Amino acid sequence: MSNALLAWSTPMRFSLWLLIPFFLTCARVEAADSICIDPGLHHLRVDGQPEWEEFPDRAEATRYELKFEAKSNASEWTLQLRQQDVKQTWSVVLNEKRLGELVQDENDQVIYFAIPADRIADGENSLVIEQKTSRTSTPDDIRVGEVFLDHRSVSDLLQECTVEVAVIDRETREPLPARLTILNQHGALQTTGNSSNEHLAVRAGAIYTSTGKSQIRLPSGSYRIIAGRGFEYSIETANLSLIAGQVAELQFAITRQVDTKGYLACDTHVHSRTHSGHGDATVRERMITLAGEGIELPIATDHNVHIDHDSYARDANVRGYFTPVIGNEVTTKVGHFNVFPISARAQVADHTLSNWGEIFDAIFHTPGVKIVILNHARDIHSGVRPFGPKLFNAAVGEQLDNDAMRFNAMEILNSGAVQTDPLELMHDWMALLNRGHNVTPVGSSDSHDVARYIVGQGRTYIRCDDQDVSNIDVEQAVDNFLQGRVMVSYGLATEIRVNEIQVNEIHGPRTHEPGTHGPGDLCPVSTDGIDVTVRVLGPDWVTASKVTLYANGKKIRDSEVVLADTEKLPTGTLYRCHWKLPRPRHDVFLVAVATGPGIDGLHWKTAKPYQPSSPAWTSHVLGISGAVWLDVDGDNHKTSAREYADQQFKAANGDMKTLLRLLDGFDQSVACQAAHLYQRTGESLFSDELRAALGDASPETQAGFQLYTKAWRESELARASQ
Repeated sequence: MSNALLAWSTPMRFSLWLLIPFFLTCARVEAADSICIDPGLHHLRVDGQPEWEEFPDRAEATRYELKFEAKSNASEWTLQLRQQDVKQTWSVVLNEKRLGELVQDENDQVIYFAIPADRIADGENSLVIEQKTSRTSTPDDIRVGEVFLDHRSVSDLLQECTVEVAVIDRETREPLPARLTILNQHGALQTTGNSSNEHLAVRAGAIYTSTGKSQIRLPSGSYRIIAGRGFEYSIETANLSLIAGQVAELQFAITRQVDTKGYLACDTHVHSRTHSGHGDATVRERMITLAGEGIELPIATDHNVHIDHDSYARDANVRGYFTPVIGNEVTTKVGHFNVFPISARAQVADHTLSNWGEIFDAIFHTPGVKIVILNHARDIHSGVRPFGPKLFNAAVGEQLDNDAMRFNAMEILNSGAVQTDPLELMHDWMALLNRGHNVTPVGSSDSHDVARYIVGQGRTYIRCDDQDVSNIDVEQAVDNFLQGRVMVSYGLATEIRVNEIQVNEIHGPRTHEPGTHGPGDLCPVSTDGIDVTVRVLGPDWVTASKVTLYANGKKIRDSEVVLADTEKLPTGTLYRCHWKLPRPRHDVFLVAVATGPGIDGLHWKTAKPYQPSSPAWTSHVLGISGAVWLDVDGDNHKTSAREYADQQFKAANGDMKTLLRLLDGFDQSVACQAAHLYQRTGESLFSDELRAALGDASPETQAGFQLYTKAWRESELARASQ
């Protein structure tokens, strides 16, 4: 690299004519009319600590400024650059006049700006890229560079070549809606010369096609094109080099790899810019992306409106691929709630209410509504974090200001708002089950975009008849959802079966014979114990690394995925394990969780945390089963930890030592709930008497009291600081 490039603290000055020989030998010249004026990528940050630990403590600069020599342009020219990790707003200014903004998208991509005629001056020119900052701006580490100046218009440059693409189902040979990902020779998303239309949804490096066909317009160069259709399908890849004027043809044959027969792929959190007012996906583009990602039951959840996607789906000719459901994200200052199904022409619930009890009254008075989902409960909106320690005790699943938790489902995975700790919301959900709330776990995408956050990447599989996805029995799907007969998927799906019948090691039948129990079921327990079978499902482009089994929220088993154990499994089954569990002392629920490394490939890249709690973060894919309840006491009832704690607390009649003795034989979740009941009487959790008595208590009781005490202290500190 030249000394001029290294001297980042002073403006960089390049002469286009003098530098042509240098870049011919040291940097790639894209075409005869394209000249590289900066071959490097540069790290920028305005101020603050690094956003992510992958970035150094000190950025190269707070803004990008490039000085270069040129002759004026009599016609439209093009500025090309590469950007990475852009989350905030960054302006692109040429000669003190705005050209546009970087794309707010963390994905690595090549973008283009039209330079109007006469914008380039004879002599010295200045290119500046800087963040639009405000009092509320957060640090944004970005990389930008690899800047080219092209003497052609954007349209002429991006339409040099054509690739005729067709995507078909390998088995049926029929066309399939799909996503096409286009990468340049450096692996960045390549902007194409295409625009969205009646059958395409287009963004930089991504084209969704509702018909399986597309004419991709590209500059000359080398590319990798990837075809896929979301979680259940294989991906196919083609590499090609194009010269100006060339027309190439590609056919991709992809196949369904993940067997989800008997389950519906549902995204309960779907937006469009048309009706929510932000993001970038129009409602027509949303219909195309839903078909391209294989979502069979999409719920329209634009903010505080009721939207019926049926007519839009028919207009886009994709209605045969899914059954749309009217919903609403009731967006209040004290929480966001996705509600559905909603009867046509029903009045919208009042989103200006500020009390949960009144909000739930308004929601459940909306005709048709049966499901109310608490969304992204660990995120802050309007200054409120519903499940932060100031408002929520995470150990016992209890709201501190009131107990109006009448939602019956909650997002434990939101792929558009990933948590730094990917399992934190799952633990919150299990705490609610221990508290006695009947709450269904939900995976969703919260996508407002065509390609930045992928619709259906987070999804919920609902046990339901899926033979005709264009005519789903919505009532059956809603009822099974409310029963918790679901799997939460984010790159993996985890299927749990208790006392499964006729298990085949290789081809394991995915049926629900009498005696086999899955999520949402209440399973009778014999004296012989319990057989638990877990299957991890996923396509061959995803990896599972670990499976964990929880009972009442506590880890009781885990298994590392060993490659040798997966070699004889059918395509779409990444792992299978079996555990024999002893008979518990009381009712418990079981949840199986599979984890694996996040997807780095830009064809389906897993996103970084939306509101990170740390710059240190590891990307994961997840599959989380719904809860299977074990009816140990035989009363045909899902007895929660809180119910058991209530029974023992009442039997102790206020005597702490008697309570601790009665808790012997119960697990830590029951003890944790009992600790909460004890504290609510006004007794101290830190008294010498309690500390001494706990020394003689069972390990599970000690663990439960310690867990509750830690959460109680966190809440007290949070409330004291408000």
